Amino acid sequence: MLGGRPLFVLFGSSIVQYSFSNGGWGAALADIYARKDAPLQPSLVIVYFGGNDSIAAHPSGLGPHVPIDEYIINMRKIAEHLKSLSEKTRVIFLSCPPLNEEMLRNSISSSILSEIVRTNETCRLYSDACVSLCKEMDLKVVDLWNAMQKREDWMTACFTDGLHLSEEGSKIVVEEIMKVLKEADWDPCLHWKVMPTEFAEDSPYDLVSSSGQSTVNPSEWTIHRTIPWD
Repeated sequence: MLGGRPLFVLFGSSIVQYSFSNGGWGAALADIYARKDAPLQPSLVIVYFGGNDSIAAHPSGLGPHVPIDEYIINMRKIAEHLKSLSEKTRVIFLSCPPLNEEMLRNSISSSILSEIVRTNETCRLYSDACVSLCKEMDLKVVDLWNAMQKREDWMTACFTDGLHLSEEGSKIVVEEIMKVLKEADWDPCLHWKVMPTEFAEDSPYDLVSSSGQSTVNPSEWTIHRTIPWD
């Protein structure tokens, strides 16, 4: 925690890096949790790896490919480290999402990089491995591979380049994370509606209401959001 505020950490590869762009899921979480504070609130770490690991090995020996057995070992080490930090440290793993192979082949990056073999089936294998490990270790996990494919038009709607998530893809990630935070039996609860709001008290210095006789406290407003997150 920094200054008594809960610290939420997003940890992973470019799926995480880009989560604050194009209406991404990181930006959505930052908005949802604006003004939320509690002196004893534990931290939350959201972990994502798998997309790069699941790329087929390059003949040169270069590249990010990680054999699935080694991937499981690495993810276990990450989980054990995070769990060792504090009894109050909460962790959510995101499994490998699906991808649109044709869109990825036609993306700008395909002209920059050596031929990269990514398949949706390989993504499934790494996703299943992550989900199985989390169940074994009693960790919260979001099965992105299956969650995203519940949407009929996921192949065209959920990506900017076949791999990285569009705003529509990020909405699914946020929805799934919100489900975990709402349903988890964590004490204290990390769901945004339960957490206290900073500066929630009424003030004569708030915005003046239409009557001109009182002020309106905007601290709990959510009208700016296109989605009423639950």
